[in-house]
Amino acid sequence: MLVWRIARRRYVALDGEGGRRYGGRWTPVGRAAVYTASSLPLATLEALVHFDSDLVPRDLVAYTIDVPDDLAREVVSLDALADGWRTNLALCLPWGAAWLDRRTTPILVVPSAVVPAHANMILDPRHPDIHRITVVHTEPYAFDPRLLKGKGRRPGAR
Repeated sequence: MLVWRIARRRYVALDGEGGRRYGGRWTPVGRAAVYTASSLPLATLEALVHFDSDLVPRDLVAYTIDVPDDLAREVVSLDALADGWRTNLALCLPWGAAWLDRRTTPILVVPSAVVPAHANMILDPRHPDIHRITVVHTEPYAFDPRLLKGKGRRPGAR
């Protein structure tokens, strides 16, 4: 299975340093984790929600990552999540922290908060099987300017 990640060029694709420094929806600060998406368009949206339109880095890279189909994974189903999980990080962090503590699988599959019907995969760079997950392609990446044009305006504003 292929997954995608968009990150700044200076960051190593699978070291989890960004997750360790900044945390994320599913993993707390101080714990290495690599966030990926099930498609490049979803990775685009996931990255876009974190940037102000006038502060988008110019050194973005799209990473295509191969995750062997036979690797074990834990899945967080949409039905298992409490109401408000998309806006309340406190409802998501315990899932990822517990998964990192167990270290039973290298992959945690979670719903995307941006498009809940689609999945993101979080990779544990400290799991013994992480070496089986490889970056197979990288290329410079830039958002289509039309995606940035109206970012930050109120819904319905013209």
